Amino acid sequence: MPTGKLTKRAIDALAVPDSKQLIYWDSEVKGFGLRVLPSGLKTFVVQYRNAEGIKRRMNLGRFGVLTVDTARDLAKLKLAEVIVGEDPADKVRQVRKGMTVAEMCDWYLEEARAGNILGRKNLPIKTSSLDMDESRVRTHIVPLLGNRIVKHLRIADVEQMQSDVKNGKTAKPRTGGRGGMATGGPGVAGRCLGTLQAIIGHAKHKGLLEVHPTLGAKKLASKKKTRRLSVAEIEMMGKAIAHAEVSGENPVALGVLRTLLLTGYRREEGQAMRRSWLHPDAGYVAFPDTKGGAQIRAIGPAAVRVLQDQAEIAGNPHLFPSTIGDGPFTAVSECLRRVCVLAGIEGVTPHTLRHTFGSVAGDLGFSELTIRAMLGHASQNVTQDYVHIDEALKLAVRRTSDEIERLLASGAAKLGTMRHAA
Repeated sequence: MPTGKLTKRAIDALAVPDSKQLIYWDSEVKGFGLRVLPSGLKTFVVQYRNAEGIKRRMNLGRFGVLTVDTARDLAKLKLAEVIVGEDPADKVRQVRKGMTVAEMCDWYLEEARAGNILGRKNLPIKTSSLDMDESRVRTHIVPLLGNRIVKHLRIADVEQMQSDVKNGKTAKPRTGGRGGMATGGPGVAGRCLGTLQAIIGHAKHKGLLEVHPTLGAKKLASKKKTRRLSVAEIEMMGKAIAHAEVSGENPVALGVLRTLLLTGYRREEGQAMRRSWLHPDAGYVAFPDTKGGAQIRAIGPAAVRVLQDQAEIAGNPHLFPSTIGDGPFTAVSECLRRVCVLAGIEGVTPHTLRHTFGSVAGDLGFSELTIRAMLGHASQNVTQDYVHIDEALKLAVRRTSDEIERLLASGAAKLGTMRHAA
């Protein structure tokens, strides 16, 4: 790890790491250092071995809240405790057992972003998941329970929090450049309870709590999304898309919309695809990361044609590039809303398109197992086996994609017929 005397000027000049955290050790006080996360967060730490020879590392405080000199003096005090046989990290751990909900949430987010808390498949929790966790924490959990001592919480307390979120008690305008209101509701309420229960569970696993005080709290059942486009509605979408194309709608947005219809991919997957992931001749897209981890997903020729028709912007690796910077296009939801207004269709989200793809596959007679693999619900290994060995999955994707393309074209043809008649 990098070393050198830690000063304010030196810390301000430190580069933010690309992926993993880095610790810069002070050359003046052995064991005193600064941890820098990819997010840019900088925290003073002290490291030592206790009387049993076990290596310990504890946080002293964030840079900016503590000055370098204050943090160095604090590190000296902690190291002095070690010399007389004490274990300052263990003392902090004992104090933490009385931490508030807000303090425990801060601990969780910092530790999880540092990769010290593992999630699914015993891997560090994804940044996107932590961003959603933090949004729930800041918007709903802390305003309702932030000052409560975690070990004194009861099941009734967290279930009441869930009810308050469901009833809109924490509704407020969104921040961070997003418009609208964070209104709560049953779905958000259930996810807030799940997030808090997970945070408490991780704290218990790390030894911050002896028992999980709210284990057994009942989470609101989420309402399963079953909306799909009917055959008539798919044709209406085709007609509306054709009208939008000649009316000045963003062609990149329409490309994403067509791709979602023809693949059943999740909105984030479709928008963020990179050219290097697409293997048109082999009929698949290699996603390095999805909700289910790295996956290889079959794709039909109809969708491939849409992707290959997309204009390329130099320096931008995405199939649907943003016009600003080198990131992907991210506004397909707004385009979908405008197209649905043209089509006279209500209640449609990007997830509706995904559900429609699966439903059309079911109408064509494909099994539930095949449909799950088509949509990326099956395990990575199962999906890879299907793509590389079993041509049946590719055929299923192709037939489903072709059928949706046929319906979209049928709707577009009706627009042409109307124009000729006019």
